[in-house]
Amino acid sequence: MLIKNAENYRDGIMQLLSSAKLPVDDLPPLLNNFLAAVDDTGQVIGVAGFEIYGTNALLRSVAVKPEFRNRGIADKLLQEVESMALLNKLKVICLLTETAPEYFSRKGYTTILRQDIPEEVKQSSEFSHVCPVSAIVMKKEIN
Repeated sequence: MLIKNAENYRDGIMQLLSSAKLPVDDLPPLLNNFLAAVDDTGQVIGVAGFEIYGTNALLRSVAVKPEFRNRGIADKLLQEVESMALLNKLKVICLLTETAPEYFSRKGYTTILRQDIPEEVKQSSEFSHVCPVSAIVMKKEIN
């Protein structure tokens, strides 16, 4: 398994996210802050990325194909994405989740109230209309 820049893997990423019931319509046109985990055949088996809002990142689209789960792929993707956020001099990573609050809690993310998310992040399509209000909001300071 290799972690690669996601730019050349958009179709595979879209298929993976759709099968995981994660939003795809509002993905940014360029996936320059996204990473793809690919197997030795070039098939996308995992993805993670973020969007930048001021000094904040909105974590997006963390997913691994079911048959490749429990192999540390999500952990590796998350570590790489957090490193990229640091390189971009971002201070906080926010996320919305309906299915994985326990996972992100183990990775150092804390649950916050919706109104406590940074104002810039509130302008994102994910926050403003894609994710339901029932989604759990979490953040992690990375500076």
